[in-house]
This record gives sequence, structure tokens and C-alpha cells, in this order.
Amino acid sequence: MSVPQFVITEAKAHFSELIEKAMLGVEVIVAKDNTPVAKIVPLRPPIRKPGAGKGKILYISPDFDAPLEDFADYE
Repeated sequence: MSVPQFVITEAKAHFSELIEKAMLGVEVIVAKDNTPVAKIVPLRPPIRKPGAGKGKILYISPDFDAPLEDFADYE
């Protein structure tokens, strides 16, 4: 399947429709003078996996949660 291409004036006139296409997973090319200048693509949420950071922290200082000297006046 080819990627649909619209000139800027068509894209402006049918912007909501192009967004709907992107939401369905279709990439759309916007062109100026038949030269592609932009692509409307669907955003994909990042995939987060519980425990993905396990083993990444190698050292934590024993006083990591101690108040900073700069904030001594606020205690």
C-alpha cells in the first residue's frame, strides 16, 4: 500500500481527516510543489516494562537522603 500524499492546501482543508488516518496507523505525506516536506504519523506510547531498571543502579551513598547543606537554614 502506498503512502497517501496531499499538497499543503488539501492537507489544510482535510486536516481532521488526516489526523483520523494517523490515529488508525496510516502515515500521510504533505507536499509543497509535489516535493514531500512533512509526514503525519501516529504517535506510539512508550512501552514500559516493570523491572526494566533492575540492576542499573550500582551504588547508593549511605547518606543519599540526608539534607543538603544549602538547606540547613530551612530545618
